[in-house]
Amino acid sequence: MMRKKLSLVALAAASAFALAACGGSSDSANPGTEVEESPEFAEGSTMAELAEAGSITIGTKFDQPLFGLVGPDGTPVGFDVEIGKIIAAKLGIAAEDIEWTETVSANREPFIENGQVDIVIATYTINDERKEVISFAGPYYEAGQSILTLEDNEDIESEDDLVGQPVCSVSGSTPADNLAELGAEVVLTDTYANCLEPLRTGQVVAVSTDNVILAGLAAQNEGEFKVVGEPFTQEPYGIGLAKDDTEFRNWINDVLEESYEDGSYEQAWEDTAGAVLPYVEPPTVNRYED
Repeated sequence: MMRKKLSLVALAAASAFALAACGGSSDSANPGTEVEESPEFAEGSTMAELAEAGSITIGTKFDQPLFGLVGPDGTPVGFDVEIGKIIAAKLGIAAEDIEWTETVSANREPFIENGQVDIVIATYTINDERKEVISFAGPYYEAGQSILTLEDNEDIESEDDLVGQPVCSVSGSTPADNLAELGAEVVLTDTYANCLEPLRTGQVVAVSTDNVILAGLAAQNEGEFKVVGEPFTQEPYGIGLAKDDTEFRNWINDVLEESYEDGSYEQAWEDTAGAVLPYVEPPTVNRYED
């Protein structure tokens, strides 16, 4: 399986974020990341293969404050990362044995399809188009698309104000598609962090994606930006995995539901995104038929 090294750019971003606060939790802080001893799985299942290998490769964002941002030591931190640790622990895999691979919005499905990652946990909206090529466990969180503007901008108050205006988003993302349907002039880049300079210089009037991502960017750059308006979409976040691996998908759903009950999900939230955003009850997982 291919491994992707952390970039110097990502490391620099992490250092800046560390100075701004909002870090990840330690493994000992959350009982959900206590490694299962000698878990047993059906022979030939993905769970058995991963448990025997003693490692798992998880794709996540490296530039998403609160959910997935690479830390000063080169390891990503955030809510998505903590969910990954909970899943790995149930496989008997410790946090240090997780291989983290950076996935931007445009390469999430290809990385799953070609086996470069075992699962993707990366602010990944479940939709029918994506379910044609991969499977989803979850949802484990429901976000909503919103708007980030300059702190002193009084002209943009809702999605209606984006029509005909240049707005930055990310290639291959649901928010970019939504903006195009809305009638905005969509300016695309590869990561949301790369939308901030065009916003500063006036090349775009706003950045638009999920409210939780924007809240993290605003917190990371206090005093520069603000999130405006109410969320205008529903974005259920799921865990991407290989198409038709129903057994693995159902098992991940079981792990998610267990984390809701035992408090480890809420602990993961409070240790990460909870620094900025209030806790909300997780959505019901969707055990859909292929």
